Amino acid sequence: SWVYRRRLPPAFNSVPIYVTPAAGLKFLFKSMDKADPPLLRNVRELVQPGNVVWDIGANVGMLTFAAAAKSGVGGAVVAFEPDSWLLQILRRSRSAQPAASAPVTIVPVAVASGVGLRQFNLAARSRASNSLAEYGHSQTGGVMEEYTVPTFTLDWLLENQPKPDLIKCDVEGAEVEVFRGQIKMLNEARPVIMCEVGDEQSDEITAIFMESGYKLFDGEKPLSTASGVSRASWNTIAIPTEKC
Repeated sequence: SWVYRRRLPPAFNSVPIYVTPAAGLKFLFKSMDKADPPLLRNVRELVQPGNVVWDIGANVGMLTFAAAAKSGVGGAVVAFEPDSWLLQILRRSRSAQPAASAPVTIVPVAVASGVGLRQFNLAARSRASNSLAEYGHSQTGGVMEEYTVPTFTLDWLLENQPKPDLIKCDVEGAEVEVFRGQIKMLNEARPVIMCEVGDEQSDEITAIFMESGYKLFDGEKPLSTASGVSRASWNTIAIPTEKC
């Protein structure tokens, strides 16, 4: 029941955003620049005016609304979030955005390896750890509730949403399933990708990105000073080699 109205840092036009500690204790901070500094820095460095951004696993939309502020009226942001309660928070934030921000489309689905229906687990400890039933980390603290959600692939979505310049993906262990075999997205659309990668998935994600002609960077470090890495890290940035 705790939902707070905060503002993103001045670099994102101090746009309002509604947050809740149910989606992560970091949202108890009154100053949003302390909630996730690497994420906000990466948005500053990677999102340009007019960009289209997809936020897969949007949670409360910190990246969604930061990217909307950076991309501006000529851009677009699509937020994918299957948690029906978090969707209310996202919609509330969207209604508070200024006209200068990019329009935000909120899509109540999960992204996976096929078009269909899947079981989705709500984590008992924090909604930041929600996941498809086959995945999830030890931080979940158990399952609070399980329900059925629709799923779509990146390639299917590419035919039905504006082509992304950047994708952020935080799917609690399902990242290999999201990107494996997505030929149109990785080989034709060629977006920059920000992806949370678990250690168990690191080798396979590394192979998927590198075989598609991407160079990997550690997203915990400023991109302006970073050199490439040979293996996907917890906070991975994958950039098509032609854009490096």
